[in-house]
Amino acid sequence: MAAERLDEAARAEALPALEATGWRAVDGRDAIRKIWKFRNFSEAWGFMSRAALAAEKLDHHPEWRNVYNTVDVTLTTHDCGGLSALDLKLARAMDRMGEGAAVQSDHGAPVLSLCQIRAAARGPGAG
Repeated sequence: MAAERLDEAARAEALPALEATGWRAVDGRDAIRKIWKFRNFSEAWGFMSRAALAAEKLDHHPEWRNVYNTVDVTLTTHDCGGLSALDLKLARAMDRMGEGAAVQSDHGAPVLSLCQIRAAARGPGAG
C-alpha cells in the first residue's frame, strides 16, 4: 500500500510535538528538517547507523548530510509528494536515537561542524 500525504488534522496533531524537539518545516517543500550536533564524528556516525537501520525497517529513507559531528536530516515521502505517517514515525525514532545531542533550531544559520568552526577560529592561512 502506498503512503498517503498527511491531512490537516494529522499535521495539527503531530507537528507541534516534533517542532518542540527541533524539527522545522522546509521552505518550498512539504518536508521537515532537523540538524543534530554531536560531540564528535563517532557519535554522529553511530546515530546515522542506528537511524539507517530504523529507516530500512520502515523502507523509508531520509535525505541527509553529515560533516564531522553534524547530521542534517530532511524527511519527506517521495511516493506521495510530501509528509506522510512514515516521516512522523522515522522522525520520532531519530529523536530517541539522538537524545543528548545539541540541536540547531535556526535553519537559516550556516550549518557548521566542529572542524569548520575550529578552522575559522584559526583564521585564513593557518595550518
